[in-house]
Amino acid sequence: MPEDRELIEEIKGGSQAAMEVLTRKHYKSIYAYVYRKIGDKETAFDLTQEIFIKVIQRLQTYSNKGEFSSWLFSIAINHCRDYWRSAQYKQTSRQSELPELMDSEQRSVPYIFERKETREQVKTAIDTLPDYQKEALILKYFHQMKIKEIAHATKSSVPTVKSRLKQGLGKLAALLRRGEEDEQAHTGKR
Repeated sequence: MPEDRELIEEIKGGSQAAMEVLTRKHYKSIYAYVYRKIGDKETAFDLTQEIFIKVIQRLQTYSNKGEFSSWLFSIAINHCRDYWRSAQYKQTSRQSELPELMDSEQRSVPYIFERKETREQVKTAIDTLPDYQKEALILKYFHQMKIKEIAHATKSSVPTVKSRLKQGLGKLAALLRRGEEDEQAHTGKR
C-alpha cells in the first residue's frame, strides 16, 4: 500500500482514487476511536464521515510534518469535542456493575484492556473519567499510539500526556477495585 505522503501528494494533484485509498487505509481506526468515545454505532458512523469530509477540506493545510495519522487523529479528537459541546449530544448517565479484578499477579490496569470479557465494563469505567484522560487512554491502549503521537494529536505536551495516562489509570484502577469491593459486599463474600 502506498505511503500516506505519496497519497497526499496525489490527492493535492487532484487524484480521487488516492483519496479513496487514503480513506480506506485509515477509516477503521478513526471509526473505532470515535465509537469508543461516543458509544453509539450510528452516531460514530456519521461523525466518522464528517471527519473524513473535514480531512478532504483541510488536506491542503497538512504540512507533512509529523505522522499523517497524528494529524488525522487530531481532527477526529477535535470533532468529537465539538460533538460533545453540540446540541445533538445529551449526556446520559449509565450505571453498571464493574467487573471483579483478576488474580493478584494480573491486577495491572493495562492487562484489563486485553481481557475480552471485561471490555464493556472497562468502557463503562472509562466513560466516567474526565474527557482528557479518557482520550489519552483510548489513544494509548486501543490505538497503540506512542505518547509523543498522543501529545501531537491532542496538542498537549509529552509530560501532560504522561500525567493524564497515569492519573487516568489510577482512577480506573480505583473504580475497578471499588466495583470489586461493592460486588463482594453485595454477595457477602468478605
